[in-house]
Amino acid sequence: MREGTDIPELEDYRYDLPDSLIAQKPRSERGSSRLMALSPTGEITLSAFRDLPRFLPPRSLLVFNDAKVSPARLYGRQNAARVELLILEPPTLPPDGPLGGTDVGGPEVRDLWCLGSPGRRLKVGAELRFASGDDEAYLRGEVLEINSSGHRLVRFHFPEPAQRTLAQVGLLPLPPYIKRPVTAEDSSRYQTVYARRPGAVAAPTAGLHFTPALLSELEEKGHQLAFLNLKVGAGTFLPLTAERLRAGTLHPEEAQIGEELAQRIRDAQKRGQAIVAVGTTTLRALEWAALTGAIKAQTGVTDLFIRPGFPFKVADYLVTNFHLPRSSLLMLVAAFAGRDNVLAAYRRAVEEKFLFFSYGDATLARRAT
Repeated sequence: MREGTDIPELEDYRYDLPDSLIAQKPRSERGSSRLMALSPTGEITLSAFRDLPRFLPPRSLLVFNDAKVSPARLYGRQNAARVELLILEPPTLPPDGPLGGTDVGGPEVRDLWCLGSPGRRLKVGAELRFASGDDEAYLRGEVLEINSSGHRLVRFHFPEPAQRTLAQVGLLPLPPYIKRPVTAEDSSRYQTVYARRPGAVAAPTAGLHFTPALLSELEEKGHQLAFLNLKVGAGTFLPLTAERLRAGTLHPEEAQIGEELAQRIRDAQKRGQAIVAVGTTTLRALEWAALTGAIKAQTGVTDLFIRPGFPFKVADYLVTNFHLPRSSLLMLVAAFAGRDNVLAAYRRAVEEKFLFFSYGDATLARRAT
């Protein structure tokens, strides 16, 4: 912390990580990852992720984020030059329609904010083309505006419903620390098996470890499963700035917690059941919905920044991956499980050659605050 303030110092959340431990691809089989269980006193247990049920209290309620990653990365042309866009808020339709909502309606025109490169090619008025097969202008766009963050507002002329068009020309937006092209394997492995509601531009990666068999085993052992939705945004990969630290807020993301889930959590808490947040996105959504007291149904946009000193009200356990140094996600985990405990666990993970980040291994932490 800075002296005389409650603002954390970024350097207090630095650790050394060899590049060789940054997972570049998923393990050969979903669910074959490793698990590090961390107690509030700092005790560390090394195991396999498939052993998760034995670390949970009886009849735990596990809450998952059912966000689905949209193929929001586009490679196209501005005249003869190559350009790249990442749609920051991919268009969505209700998930219960034909083909998950992608086969409804006709052509659409939508104005969408994007990250784009190279910036010199993406000036206001630039006309963009994105090919599908032999059609070099299957999808067309025009840059309308550039904001103070350098984001481009692009008017897209979708020849078919937006989701179906993106399925034709878009790619999943893998994180920037994965230094390889997207492959066919990513289309399934960078989605959770329970992904249902599209619109995210990054996966809720703690959920990537769960298989249908493990979910069934959890229920057979008496645990309960529940789902919320937080559309993970590209801001999750942006460096944590001094401005964000001072403001105490993060990039806004859309979240939805239904009344049924809120009631299940309230009932579970009354019965003394443990609430297990699967992923930092789930944890943020749960705590956002309980900022004013008991958790309640809520739909809206959250910019909640969880950092040391945060008064947790919902989650008792957190399943999550290993996070980038000097990041808001590492601060969140430190707030939940204790900074010294977490950094000691990360050092141990490096010694034991655990894999880090989106396609890496997992941790289970019990709340220390």
